[in-house]
Amino acid sequence: MKILLAIQGTGNGHLSRARDIYPELAKYGDVDVLISGIQADVDTPFPVKYKKYGLSFIFGKKGGIDFVGTAKKLKLFRVSREVKDMPVEQYDLVINDFEPVTAWACHRKKLPCISLSHQCAVLHPLSPRPEKKDILGELVLSRYAPVTAEYGFHFKALDKNIFTPVIRKEIRSVEPTNEGHYTVYLPAYGDEIFMKYFTQFPDVQWQVFSKHAKEDYVHQNISIKKVNNKAFVESMASSAGVLLGAGFEGPAEAMFLGKKVCVVPMQAQYEQQCNALGAQMMGASIIKSLNGPSMEKLGDWLRNGQAIKVDYPDMTADIIKNIIDKHGK
Repeated sequence: MKILLAIQGTGNGHLSRARDIYPELAKYGDVDVLISGIQADVDTPFPVKYKKYGLSFIFGKKGGIDFVGTAKKLKLFRVSREVKDMPVEQYDLVINDFEPVTAWACHRKKLPCISLSHQCAVLHPLSPRPEKKDILGELVLSRYAPVTAEYGFHFKALDKNIFTPVIRKEIRSVEPTNEGHYTVYLPAYGDEIFMKYFTQFPDVQWQVFSKHAKEDYVHQNISIKKVNNKAFVESMASSAGVLLGAGFEGPAEAMFLGKKVCVVPMQAQYEQQCNALGAQMMGASIIKSLNGPSMEKLGDWLRNGQAIKVDYPDMTADIIKNIIDKHGK
């Protein structure tokens, strides 16, 4: 069987999850990998056959999306060609993690496309949402990568096809410790924001993984580090707590490691607003934005935040087998 695994390359969670999904799919056939997008920082331990430009948003430095930068990087004609030229008909099974090129290629050619993503779980009726409905946000999530069948991941198993997170083996194999520092990954903030606010807590040692830093350096009680998967895992596993954007895989991994967790959702990013509520249901704290008024709440989390205990069993092999049994040829 020929299998295509299509992965969204904006953010790191999709690629982190694929580290465990790829070898399970490889048990059932020849797997080709496609990655689209231009914002991921995680290396892939498997071969990538197709690298597509796709659709990406650009992280800003003040807590949200850089809309001007995103508009400059938007190349709709190129993406349209990528959709038209993508040979999805050559595959017996297309597995899609919120990846638009293959999703629209399958849609255009009326071929099955199986979603295995967090985003389809966010749209589930039982998934937590902000009180104020975001019609545009829901529309983007539902139409960004159209599929014919959905299997999703969330902080809780919400339904028969909504599972607990894929926790990659390199996280499962780590023995958590507490060396006292706090690990930070907030890609939508610039280093100057970290320096302005984290120095207000001089007794706290911050290990910040910065999407914008070109080299590692130290500023007072803050260690700024370039994004590196191995170093990040080591830092998170040995931390007293983890401060993250309201993505999905990162907070889920921190919870699995038994850390206290605080999330800062990106401004004007509907999915992250939903994720923050889901993380809060598991015991995480939410800070709406990294700014002056939020420092009191950050200080309270540092003093009083509680470690989160979750049971996320390794179900990846069973999930893949189920999909192969139902949709494989």
